[in-house]
Amino acid sequence: MKNFMTWCIGLALLGAVGCQSTTGKTASRAMTDTAITASVQAKLTADKIFNFSRIDVDTERGIVTLNGVVQTSQERERAEHLAKEVGGVRALNNNLQIQDQVPKATN
Repeated sequence: MKNFMTWCIGLALLGAVGCQSTTGKTASRAMTDTAITASVQAKLTADKIFNFSRIDVDTERGIVTLNGVVQTSQERERAEHLAKEVGGVRALNNNLQIQDQVPKATN
């Protein structure tokens, strides 16, 4: 009986460790990161001031990374501000690039 109990506890521990993916995330952490990403993306999409359609959002352990292109520094700052408002965001990496304005040809 004692060996059976030891075997059951070992199996339970193995199962708990097995719930982590190869990235080291537990299933609940992956779901949380997915929810944060979706919330940030929804907040950016819903913004009435700017068009944030060229922004990619990734979340890893509560750290949100914004990648993509925006037109102005104001858009870059606004996207960062909106992302930081989402619950669960622990930190933010703003990798947004400001699109170079192409000078208009003068004739």
